Amino acid sequence: MSDDEQLLDASSVAAEQVATEDEDVLKTKEGAGSNEDEIDEELTDFGCLGSSAACNPFKKFHRFLILVLICLLSFGSYYCYDNPAALAPQFKNDLGLMGGDYMLLYSLYSWPNVFLCFIGGYLIDKVFGVRLGAFLFGLMVTIGQLIFAAGAYLNNRNVMYVGRFVFGLGGENLAVAGNTYIVSWFAGKEINMVFGINLSFSRIGSTVGMVTLAPFYKAIAPYFGDNKPHLMGSLLLFGALLCLFSLLCSVILAALDKRATKILKKTASGTGETIKLSDITRFSTATWLIFMICVTYYVAIFPFVSLGKLFYEQKFGLNQAQAGICNSLIYFIGAGASPIAGLMVDYTGRNVSWLLTSIIMTLGAYGLLAFTFLHPYVAAVIMALAYSICASSLWPMVSLVVPEYQLGTAYGMMQSIQNLGLALVGYAAGIVSAQYGYFMLSLMFMLWLALSTVSIVLLWAWDAGNGGYLNASPSRRKEMDEEEVQSIMEESEGRRPLISDSSVLDISTSFRAATARELRRKYRTSIEHGAHPQHSQSAEFHRSIAEGASINLGMSYNFTSVANPSILK
Repeated sequence: MSDDEQLLDASSVAAEQVATEDEDVLKTKEGAGSNEDEIDEELTDFGCLGSSAACNPFKKFHRFLILVLICLLSFGSYYCYDNPAALAPQFKNDLGLMGGDYMLLYSLYSWPNVFLCFIGGYLIDKVFGVRLGAFLFGLMVTIGQLIFAAGAYLNNRNVMYVGRFVFGLGGENLAVAGNTYIVSWFAGKEINMVFGINLSFSRIGSTVGMVTLAPFYKAIAPYFGDNKPHLMGSLLLFGALLCLFSLLCSVILAALDKRATKILKKTASGTGETIKLSDITRFSTATWLIFMICVTYYVAIFPFVSLGKLFYEQKFGLNQAQAGICNSLIYFIGAGASPIAGLMVDYTGRNVSWLLTSIIMTLGAYGLLAFTFLHPYVAAVIMALAYSICASSLWPMVSLVVPEYQLGTAYGMMQSIQNLGLALVGYAAGIVSAQYGYFMLSLMFMLWLALSTVSIVLLWAWDAGNGGYLNASPSRRKEMDEEEVQSIMEESEGRRPLISDSSVLDISTSFRAATARELRRKYRTSIEHGAHPQHSQSAEFHRSIAEGASINLGMSYNFTSVANPSILK
């Protein structure tokens, strides 16, 4: 055969291949269009304005609506938690609660949560699921505040104690449910920002309660005359109405989450896997180090805020109004700084580095308070910024080292340990400040921060020895996720990678480390049971892909990749 004939033959073959490929592409597009039409019909069948942006889980606006509902989930709880602090003089003068009797209102909230946070997380994972769990815990918060208000109205401290106890049963567990919702919907490159926004809303709830209750008291006092218990009960009832509003948000959130689960064909958050209570013994070293950092950092923050007003008055000579403003800066600044800090962590990654930075900043703030007479506003601002950075970088790391089906248990365990630390260290802080003064109190908090620093250095060393995922940049995490998924497919198939389409690789941007490892286990399990994912389209395999796509706020995935599973071939 001549060179011209060979060239002509090769050209013919190439032309046939191009035509075949064009035909395949056309079929794929037609299939995708058909799938899009089917999904539009399915969205309409589910109601709620059909496939409008507000009700379409593939749209950004829908996920923004989910974020708003998650933020409102605990708003009422945080508003009511500091009701005693906001009305401390009134509790003392109108209801006769002071000293130990007054502090028991907080103790009855904290001590049960040493155990109930973990149990609540287990119930979310194992029994209720996040939807029913969030509703039940929100209901406990609402009932607890109602009982608390009734006790104040009747001037019966025992009823008030029962109310605070019931309130505590639901308060921390409601936060666990909110964290689980966040990871389910937003696990990916924007999760740090979302945690920051949620924290801001929580702090706004606390701040609104601290700022508004005293003026409300003065505004309605003339209508009750000398009947102060009725006045206090009516005022606390307003908090119960806010808890009821948050409960309504939990119902709407559950309905939208259930709807999205059906449309996206993904498993419900926190369910779908069998776990045991003994699973906590198999948490990684990194998980326990994160728990240690959490407790050693927060015990140096919240007890100080509880005692900070008197500290500012005694050492720096501030009047009550100035001391109150200075003491509240950590919440005021934190509400605005937390989303910004979350964006920074989202953009740069490197959670471990940011966490270490926040701890060093807090140590510096305590150094200024303990060893200098520089205006305390400077130290308070530094501490507030550090607190925001810590929250935005610490809490999301749990989702990077714990499989999704254990997240409720992990977050419950984390908050349980935190409550234990706050209960013990808070009580000790009161003794130290009363017997040894505020200088020794500052040194005690600095000691806890030193332990937190040691823990973060150990976490850094662990991460460096295990690939460096926690302290990697977002682009590097994407590369690591793609490399792991590709190696899984190559190892299982023994031939070319299954995932080669660039649009499918875009989906892996939203995979976190735990999800990639989970995908490996799910994929290999399907092979062992004879379900070849290339041909049978394993349900677990595609749910993993769909979950990864549905939680990327940047919406970088190709709609066809999710709607048409055949593209994975």
